[in-house]
Parts: sequence; structure tokens; C-alpha cells
Amino acid sequence: MKNRSLFSAATLCAMIAITSPSWSEKKPPPLPAGTLATAIRETLLFVSADSTSEKLATITPGREMVIVERNGQWLRVFANTDVEESHAQDAPVFGAEAAPPPISGWTTSKGVIAADTPNGDAVLFGIAANTEELASEAHAPKRAAQDARLLYRRMAELFPQSKYAAEADWRSADIRWQLEKEDAFSRPSAHEKENYLRQQLDEDEMKKIIKKYPGTKWADFAAYDLIDNKICGDWQGSEKCPEKESELYIKYADDHPESPKAAEALYKAAWRQAAAADMYSADNEDKKADGARVHAKDLAARLQTKYPQTDYVPRAAGLVYKLEQGIPIYGVDRE
Repeated sequence: MKNRSLFSAATLCAMIAITSPSWSEKKPPPLPAGTLATAIRETLLFVSADSTSEKLATITPGREMVIVERNGQWLRVFANTDVEESHAQDAPVFGAEAAPPPISGWTTSKGVIAADTPNGDAVLFGIAANTEELASEAHAPKRAAQDARLLYRRMAELFPQSKYAAEADWRSADIRWQLEKEDAFSRPSAHEKENYLRQQLDEDEMKKIIKKYPGTKWADFAAYDLIDNKICGDWQGSEKCPEKESELYIKYADDHPESPKAAEALYKAAWRQAAAADMYSADNEDKKADGARVHAKDLAARLQTKYPQTDYVPRAAGLVYKLEQGIPIYGVDRE
């Protein structure tokens, strides 16, 4: 899967405003027995199977829903209303308000995908993908990213045997990860050198992807995302940071040689070695600088040999050229 630009800055700001700073969210209560379903658009619930009856609630796309009765085009459903979905450990221990109970009402079948809908997995995955793409537009609806996340999540739950299930699980987890990452890295603590001094991203969903789909590219993607929690914030001129991060990316490439992210990891490792070399030179540690440059070239050569068809090969060639010409990689103002 190619890298996805999930959402615009405006959409992201709106999403951060929707979620709390600590990303604690209410956990929806369990639904009664019935046919699992979800809405693909904003869906009205009525008191009875009549569009002129009293409106009870509006269900947003991707919310959990169970069909308990059918009457022609009408469905009686229990649905979780518009509360954010997350993990129990995210919720505060004291003072948390209980999430509202599922609401029961009638809605038309139009716009509802159920576990027994023919070709429902493809339909739901496609709508989720379109919603995710919409989230990347400049004036995207403020809920587009979250709607896409929940639609992917429902798709994996409703159709666990689908060929799209693993990717839907991954995309759902990744959208949350990217939103949370942008939030965490926009905070003042993100400028701290040590990673443990900033807000850590919740790894639970990524670890579930790795456990549930071992040996797949989705597990590889999840493992790559987890590196975000280990990298430094502001390097603050410390060679320790690029050296440490280079090791993290090398280990990833070693552990996941078939990953679509392996070439990128090796390039990032090489770039960090080159950056460390410039930092060592600035500190007049010429021997360490020479060693880091050699390491960077070795990593670039490994990338070119192992992943010759990727666009990281010419990027690595550009990096090596700068190293050989003595062109700074990091701190170009010192040239």
C-alpha cells in the first residue's frame, strides 16, 4: 500500500478539537443480539417505521448498529450514538461520565450495510476509502478522517473473512495513529530530546495488528509506525539521537526485510548516519565523523542492492554524492 496523505491541516485541527488532549474516549456499551450493521451516511432514527414520526437521533457513519427487526424497507435497530470509540485504558479512572446507552429506533435500509449484505465488504471498504480520500482535501468535512476510521473498523468487524479485512483493520489503526501523532508532536513536550518526555502514542491497536496478521505487510506497517514512539524530539545537537534512530531503522530493516517500508527504513538510517557525521565534524571529532560517513555509504549500498526498484535508490545516490563532495547533510548553514 502506498503512503496515504490522510487529511489536510484544517481537517486535522478540527479532529484534534473533537478529541480530548489526552485522547481519552468513551467506550460504547455492548449492543443486543441481532445482525451487525453500520450506516454509511448520517442516518435518522425514528420512533416508528414512519418518516413522519418523531426523530430520535442521528447516527453518524461507521457507528455500531444491530438490526433486531425488519419491516419492508424499515429496520428496527439498536445503535451506539455519537461517542468516540477507544480503549478502556484511555478513560480516566475517576470522574468519567458513562457513555450513553444504545438507542433503539427505526430507520430505512437505504444507507445501512449489514453483515448479510451481498458484496457488503467491498461496498463498505470502498466507501471508507473514498471517505479517507475526502479527508485529505483542503476543505474536507471535519469528521471525514474519524468517519473513515470507523467505517474501516466496522468493515473488519462485519466481514472478518473478507480479503479486505486485514487492510481495513490496518487503515483504521493507522488513521488514529496519525491523528494522535500530529497531536502529540504539536505539543511543547515534542521538543524535548528524550522520547519518554513527550506524550506517548497508544500502541494497543498497532500491537493487535501485528499479533492478528503476523508475517503480512499490515503487520510490517504497524511495526514501522511503532518507531514513532522511540525517536528523539529535538536532537539539540546531540549525536546520540541520530545514532540511536539509525539503529532503530536498521533493526526494522533487519527484522522486516520484505516490508514495503524496508527501503525507506534503510534510507532514513543512512541519512541519520550522514547527519551524525556532520555533527561530529562540528565537534572536531573527525574519527567518529569518518566512521559515520562510512556507515552511511554502506547502508546506501545495501539499499541499492536489496531494493533496486524503489525510489529510495536515487535518493540514496544523492546522499552518497553529497558525502563524497563534502556537502553538509545536517546544519547546512555551516558550509
